[in-house]
Amino acid sequence: MARVNFRLPDIGEGIAEAEIVTWHIQVGDMVEEDQPVADMMTDKATVEMAAPVTGRVVEIAGAVGEQIAIGSTLVVFETEAELGGETASPLGDGPEAAGATPPKDTAVETIAPLPEREGSGVGSAPNSETPAPGEPAPSPSLSGRGESRKALASPAVRQRAKDLGVDLADIKVASGDRIRHADLDAFLKYSGGTSAAPQRPAATDDSIEEIKVVGLRRRIAENMAEAKRRIPHFAYVEELDVTAVEALRQAMNAERGERPKLTMLPFLMRAMVKAAADFPMVNARYDDEANVVSRYGAVHLGMATQTDAGLSVPVIRNAHTRDVWALAAEIVRLADATRRGKATREELSGSTITLTSLGALGGIVSTPVINRPEVAIVGVNRMVERPVVIEGRIEVRKMMNLSSSFDHRVVDGMDAAKFIQAIRKLIEVPALLFAD
Repeated sequence: MARVNFRLPDIGEGIAEAEIVTWHIQVGDMVEEDQPVADMMTDKATVEMAAPVTGRVVEIAGAVGEQIAIGSTLVVFETEAELGGETASPLGDGPEAAGATPPKDTAVETIAPLPEREGSGVGSAPNSETPAPGEPAPSPSLSGRGESRKALASPAVRQRAKDLGVDLADIKVASGDRIRHADLDAFLKYSGGTSAAPQRPAATDDSIEEIKVVGLRRRIAENMAEAKRRIPHFAYVEELDVTAVEALRQAMNAERGERPKLTMLPFLMRAMVKAAADFPMVNARYDDEANVVSRYGAVHLGMATQTDAGLSVPVIRNAHTRDVWALAAEIVRLADATRRGKATREELSGSTITLTSLGALGGIVSTPVINRPEVAIVGVNRMVERPVVIEGRIEVRKMMNLSSSFDHRVVDGMDAAKFIQAIRKLIEVPALLFAD
């Protein structure tokens, strides 16, 4: 038997560490090569880690929510491969197969052969670290330090037994000298799930569920807090008459053929990118540590998207070059990839201005938080029909509020108002959206 050390590979340029989002395995599990073992998050992209070998999981490197440095141990496997002789090492030929230390950029490392158990017919010379007969063997750990215990078990098994109120000393091991999850399961089954240790009280209506904030949810919390702490937001809300653009949208959908169905968003995006050409101060990013404002010629439009894991902002690159049909297609593609967790790191970064919408739940007014380091964000509210006075006549019109927030360090109030008024004009006279 041999132990294989799987170290976290470099999964993104400039990334020093990654967060454990999900474990797909636990200590004691048998896994196949290429089987998913963990999901790791860098920035807003989640990367699935796969087992490099077939074997049993011996150790895992931390709990969900912990940060793991690139190059450090993620999982230790116990494999059937032997070092040297006729059986190939998991690393293949070369110095690693002979027991040499692998280079730092190698993600899989063979640690050492496991000693044969008593009765296997293969002995080893005694040394100062070999336990005396009858004494427990040192428990392996990721730090490499052994620790004598009366009952040998992994940290995961110990924590589970503690949560269940089970004394590990009461558990009989089916094979070997190490308590595994299966041994704990067998004990619970035949003991009726009882133990001498005090049991936790049953949950009541006043129970409290504690949920650790990890992964994307933690990134959202950190980004939102930092945005509100650093950016002096100011909000501006304008009322839009969307009767004409809504009629145009319905007419275009009736003739769309194989093209994607148009919602209001592509029209609003088209209005934003056209207006941004005359107001470059809103299509910008502010590095407040270097005191540099970068204004962009191209509009890379962020699209706030709700997922099961939380809010993400995929980016429509060069949105100013796309018509409403192309924008609609990209909205569908990016939203689907983001919700399935398949959006790339490049598709989730680099936006210069963001549009956010709560759809049918849009409310009357919102105060969106700026997607730092951008300096502007526009929010869509609910569309409603109501009576409006037009040139002395009362007409029923389709109205919608457009909420926006700006970084007051970079965008003056007058420029912000003029930018939103430009969007309003383009929406209320939708033929202008198609004019060059």
